Amino acid sequence: MAAARRARAGGGGAGPGFGKVAEPPPVPQGLLRLARRSGQLNLAGRASPTVLPEHVWRINLDTPEEAQQNLSFGAADRWWEQTDLTKLILASNKLESLSEDVQLLPALTMLDVHDNQLTSLPSALGQLENLQKLDVSHNKLRSLPEELLQLPRLRSLLMQHNELSLLPEGLGQLLTLEELDVSNNHLTAIPASFALLVNLVRLNLACNQLKELPADLSAMKSLRQLDCTKNYLETVPSKLATMASLEQLYLRKNKLRSLPEFPSCKLLKELHAGENQIEILNAENLKQLSSLCVLELRDNKIKTVPEEITVLQKLERLDLANNDISRLPYTLGNLPQLKFLALEGNPLRTIRRDLLQKGTQELLKYLRSKIQDEGPGPNEEPPVTAMTLPSQSKVNIHAITTLKLLEYSDKQAAEIPDALFDAVGANPVATVNFSKNQLREALKRLHTINLQGATSPRSWEFKVFPSVLYRLPALENILLGNNQVGSIDPLQLKGMEKLGTLDLQNNDLLQVPPELGNCENLRSLLLEGNPFRTPRAAILAKGTAAVLEYLRSRIPT
Repeated sequence: MAAARRARAGGGGAGPGFGKVAEPPPVPQGLLRLARRSGQLNLAGRASPTVLPEHVWRINLDTPEEAQQNLSFGAADRWWEQTDLTKLILASNKLESLSEDVQLLPALTMLDVHDNQLTSLPSALGQLENLQKLDVSHNKLRSLPEELLQLPRLRSLLMQHNELSLLPEGLGQLLTLEELDVSNNHLTAIPASFALLVNLVRLNLACNQLKELPADLSAMKSLRQLDCTKNYLETVPSKLATMASLEQLYLRKNKLRSLPEFPSCKLLKELHAGENQIEILNAENLKQLSSLCVLELRDNKIKTVPEEITVLQKLERLDLANNDISRLPYTLGNLPQLKFLALEGNPLRTIRRDLLQKGTQELLKYLRSKIQDEGPGPNEEPPVTAMTLPSQSKVNIHAITTLKLLEYSDKQAAEIPDALFDAVGANPVATVNFSKNQLREALKRLHTINLQGATSPRSWEFKVFPSVLYRLPALENILLGNNQVGSIDPLQLKGMEKLGTLDLQNNDLLQVPPELGNCENLRSLLLEGNPFRTPRAAILAKGTAAVLEYLRSRIPT
């Protein structure tokens, strides 16, 4: 196709020795020759004039110079096999305009003209049907040509740092768009047609003059990243809570007075809402953010942190710097994944300044130590005295629902009251503490024991299989992964007729007793990550039934 176009173009120039000798072109012939082979031409940062030389646009049309020098079909420089230009990079120059001749490069998939002096774009851009990425950022654009909306394959459109005050109403016609950046412009509104961009994954609206977001943005079901930093937003439309794919939301430097609700954003991992006017953290809103890893709320007016913040079990970074917080819930120390906690600039009364300077882990350790020292909070059960009967003790609902802790210790009780198990209901429990009692019977209503080393809030590690578990006939699940257990008793496990799941991953089992194969009630037996040689990994990979069958085959007869 390229050769045919060259034939139609008519050769392009007299041979050597005829006419006036042409001046050397501003683009080296070696660079053009390489571009014809690779399909890519990079002219970034060459301090070019305000317009591009015409022969750059005609690179696939004009007969190359090497054709006039070597007509041998055996030559190493096979100029007639050139490739159409697919990538053109003109970034960081002084271009004030782009020629309409850009249409002479119909094979372009990427055009990068960022960091120039462009005040407009040619309408001929609309003819680049193969264009997938267009970067016109860091220019002086005040408007966009309507023809730009005709690009059928455009996936990335970068227009940040221009002088745009409005966007075309028809922008929603770019149905294939996956990335759109219009940050650092002068936008005061977003076109309603944005709702049609159902394939959009990343949308950057930061550093504009937006006072509200259209509720129709909720139609972007593929959107994973939304950046609205530094606008004038006072509220966020409630419909945005239905954006089920949203993973990162940036609302920093706005005028929000409360944290938005996100009941359907189950995948939200990062929420940045610093430098607003938020005064209250609603406990119910926090409960909806079960996947949150980063919560940034610095430079607000928050006065209290609710106990319910401990439901954010995946939280790794929590930034509460420069607020009005005077007291922290000590249970904050039980967040298992928290690696960074910023509290500077708060009027904290219960934490010394030198402790804040020791770092996150020391601070969390201190908070955990105060949980028992300070005793229960105002909504928890009162302290047990010598005159308190076990039946009179109240159930700590907060500990069950938020800390996943089933606590009934130091009661000197002969049995665990049914009210405690009734309170658990369907809530998952990760830690059970029935220590310092006088229990005489098996715990008949305990169905699941989770003693995994990685999730234990006090970092316990069991070196032996807790013998008390063998005496709990109602147990259905035992989770003992990530400990240091070195042996198990298969005969006692066989007596636990309701046991369906036994997780012993990542322990120190040097051997697996063949008699374990007789525990045919087991539906899930997890043994990966132990140092035993048999069963081999290939057998473990076949699943529980195959492992049990293998173990039974090795029982001595």
